[in-house]
Amino acid sequence: MLTECQTVLCLALAAVLGSALGLGEDVDRPLFGPPGSPIRLMQSDPGLKKALQFAEERYNLGSNAMHLRKVSRLISATKQLVKGIRYTITVELSNTKCKKSAMLRTCDFYPELQNLKTEVCVFEIWDVPWQGASTLLKQKCQPKAGPEETSEAASPKQLQEASVGLFKNFMVKYNKVYSTQEEADRRLQIFHENLKIAEKIQSLDQGSAEYGITKFSDLTEEEFRSTYLNPLLSQWTLQRPMKLASPPRGPAPASWDWRDHGAVSTVKNQGMCGSCWAFSVTGNIEGQWFLKNGKLLSLSEQELVDCDRLDQACRGGLPSNAYEAIENLGGLESESDYSYTGHKQSCDFTSRKVAAYINGSVELSKDESEIAAWLAENGPISVALNAFAMQFYRKGVSHPFKIFCNPWMIDHAVLLVGYGDRNGTPFWAIKNSWGEDYGEQGYYYLYRGSNACGINRMGSSAVVN
Repeated sequence: MLTECQTVLCLALAAVLGSALGLGEDVDRPLFGPPGSPIRLMQSDPGLKKALQFAEERYNLGSNAMHLRKVSRLISATKQLVKGIRYTITVELSNTKCKKSAMLRTCDFYPELQNLKTEVCVFEIWDVPWQGASTLLKQKCQPKAGPEETSEAASPKQLQEASVGLFKNFMVKYNKVYSTQEEADRRLQIFHENLKIAEKIQSLDQGSAEYGITKFSDLTEEEFRSTYLNPLLSQWTLQRPMKLASPPRGPAPASWDWRDHGAVSTVKNQGMCGSCWAFSVTGNIEGQWFLKNGKLLSLSEQELVDCDRLDQACRGGLPSNAYEAIENLGGLESESDYSYTGHKQSCDFTSRKVAAYINGSVELSKDESEIAAWLAENGPISVALNAFAMQFYRKGVSHPFKIFCNPWMIDHAVLLVGYGDRNGTPFWAIKNSWGEDYGEQGYYYLYRGSNACGINRMGSSAVVN
């Protein structure tokens, strides 16, 4: 039986996959291209369950081991429609106490860790449901790297007690109140599991980032994604074409930060609403308006949430749509005239209150050096990225493993305000929209130079003449 596992919990297992399993060249592009990119799957997906069973059967048929192995943990899974369904699945397979003559479904794992042998495997399976046929396209496995970090120095009871103390401090710091004792107990358990996840991410981060307790530490990955992220960003077929931006006139300076030049407003908070797309776009327009008119305005995201008919308010949106909606409306009101509520309401836009307007929008190069040069010349940029490591980010330069921070699975829009390096580590300075109590005073710093987390894929800007 599969154990419930958030995707990021098993990051430690993926550290070796990018090279040892030969996946490095695959994660930079969709598996088949149009009609879309791979779709992330939840463990409850019926087709995934069938694919996992097929993978187990094929593994055991080809194995020389005496005992059967079955999936002990799902690390990640995606599917893509292409004359059938292509599944790409990363799992842990562990040995059971049953020999191969037994029925796998009734077999238990070894309870003693010293007898539990585990491999990390990547399977690619092509399933054609209407033909009742499945084909194993690829299977690559290797022994799991290192023992589970269950800590020999402390017992599970001691670890749980330590979590309770941390949880109480967390509740006080972030003013958390739960309606029932049952809900508080549930949030404590989630918090405890999230501590382990943060430790996994921390142990394998390639940069200088610190991960740990944040205001999101009592949320499951699914809750966090559905509340604060934007799944529409990864749907490439929904995006409207934009004119390409003119290339920068010269090379990028060694570092640049528009906060030092007055083009960036204070960090805002989107609340429990997937409206990051609106904050990303208004931040860009605030910078463009400042550069053309010499005045920094705080512009209204709520106007977009309420009045942009091309996007889906708190359920997500696309910057390309938002630019078009702003042009159609005639501009943006100020934050003070049309203040943010964090939920969709009836459109209350008034043209006589327009504080800023735009004349168009452009799409940027996907080359990071050109992005840096364009930013230094032209102002902050609306970008999007895979928010894989952001739930537990506290400070420093984040550099997640590419296999888990897939550049095609973009799910959060932000504002690129600058770049530079810290002790030789190049970074992008990213203005987020989760309040000043997130990250470094509301900012997230991401490694620059490897297209980390797809940061280069959706750069855009409004045009203000």
